[in-house]
Amino acid sequence: MKIKEIVNNIFSYTPPINYKFILPDNSDTENSNNIQTKGNIPEKKENIFASLDVNLDYIKMKYNLLINSDIITREFILNARGKQHKALLLYIDGMVDSQSLNDFVLQPLMMRNKNNLFDGDQNRIISEAVSNNITVRKVKKFDLADYIESCLIPQNNIEKTNSFDEIFSGVNSGNCALFVDTLNIAFNIDIKGFKQRNIDKPQNEIVIKGPHEAFVENIRTNTSLLRRFSNNEDLVIESLEVGTMTKTKCAVCYMQNIANNDLIAEIKYRINNLDVDSILSIGQLEQLISDNNSLGLPRAISTERPDNAVQHILEGRVVVLLNGSPFALILPAIMIDFLTSPEDRNLKTIFSNFLRAIRILAAFFALLLPGLYVSVTSFHIEILPTELLYSILAARESVPFPVIFEILIMEISFEIIREASLRVPSPIGTTIGIVGGLVVGQAAVSAGIVSPILIIIVAITALSSFAIPDYTFSFHLRVFRFLFVFLGYAAGFLGIGIGLFVYLSIICDMESFGVSYSVPYSTMENLKSTGIVLPPIWKREYRSAYLATKKSQKQKDISMKWKFQ
Repeated sequence: MKIKEIVNNIFSYTPPINYKFILPDNSDTENSNNIQTKGNIPEKKENIFASLDVNLDYIKMKYNLLINSDIITREFILNARGKQHKALLLYIDGMVDSQSLNDFVLQPLMMRNKNNLFDGDQNRIISEAVSNNITVRKVKKFDLADYIESCLIPQNNIEKTNSFDEIFSGVNSGNCALFVDTLNIAFNIDIKGFKQRNIDKPQNEIVIKGPHEAFVENIRTNTSLLRRFSNNEDLVIESLEVGTMTKTKCAVCYMQNIANNDLIAEIKYRINNLDVDSILSIGQLEQLISDNNSLGLPRAISTERPDNAVQHILEGRVVVLLNGSPFALILPAIMIDFLTSPEDRNLKTIFSNFLRAIRILAAFFALLLPGLYVSVTSFHIEILPTELLYSILAARESVPFPVIFEILIMEISFEIIREASLRVPSPIGTTIGIVGGLVVGQAAVSAGIVSPILIIIVAITALSSFAIPDYTFSFHLRVFRFLFVFLGYAAGFLGIGIGLFVYLSIICDMESFGVSYSVPYSTMENLKSTGIVLPPIWKREYRSAYLATKKSQKQKDISMKWKFQ
């Protein structure tokens, strides 16, 4: 322990209490410490004041109006039933629609018209009914806040609130806030008008026969796409907020009459119990709500296609959207989902099954092919045909390095080329990938650093990793194939067998939001609808049993009535 303390005292770093970025003053140390720890104290939530001047001073302090140039405060006189009131508009320049602000907010409030020229003491009839020749009228006394909301502002989305936090959250998202003197409430008016990307074709999930529409960064546009594709009133879209600073909008989408209530509650519980400052992408949210695992396998399907998301919603899963991200999370996810493409549903069964078998074979090659090559050339040469063995020995005769060194050089070089092709500008990215691979491979063979057959092994492995539909799962296979290379070099087939046994054991023990990661193969239930062999579309009568949905049957036993009636 003493040695550890000595090492810590010599090499450890303790940050200073005060960073003197300006000239020091004569304030005492106690005040400096109080200033330093002030940021750790949670701020008190303030309610809106009845005085407009006090509200304006508070807004100036919170938004730093002396510094910020895009925060606009517009003071004006509001006319309401013959009386005038001081009012204030707060909005961010560039995030609101100026035309809507002028036509549907400022003009009705400032200009004199029939709605605001009555005597302010008059009551308002809000309902009238006739029963047995007796007229019954329900009269409500004049209320300024209610009158402004229901009579003066012809905007379709307006909310009253007494909390500054809710007002600031709306203003930061593109709304404008209306404050009126003598009222301790404010109006959150939706007049968003910032620029956003239009709906375009999917960039990462290319489907030939499916819809060519993809999610965008606006969460409301994405939820409208789900509504349009589902066309069902049972679709529920719940809004949540994540991030104590950013308060990023999040939407949990599911079919109320299909999805399991426990699954919905678990996902909402995890999202609501995130204590982070900010979440800006769906990838960050996926890491925060997914169970940790040593293999790094994905626990959620990430998609940019609304038709794919709706298809999984109709199966009983839950889709999570995040404002600012053009991707959706589909929960829960099992291993076979990452070897499945949305195109499989649009193709005939025989073609879908063929492509799925190709992908499973590609996943096997991407994970184990380099390790098997190292095992065979290091320990199990006797299993090779004599002619092939002579060819390998002749090719490696001029190579001065062991096979493990060869394969590591080529694998790492290929990963560098792949990463470089992603980072350079897109017009030359493909050229760098092709030319770089050919030049490096040919030069390495000509220089006698690697053997030609190793180039073939690395190329097949790389192409196999590209055949995996999910990027995260493909990344997992790319990383863990290095582990199997070392196991094959250390103990041959025995090392790979032990590593594969441990690998599959961990997968069988994993869960994704309460669902076993290895279903349906671990329980052999509902194998027809979810397994490797996909049945014809008219035989997919039931939803996956592991989702425990409220409605297990999704189509009749005889769905093609035109044929069998």
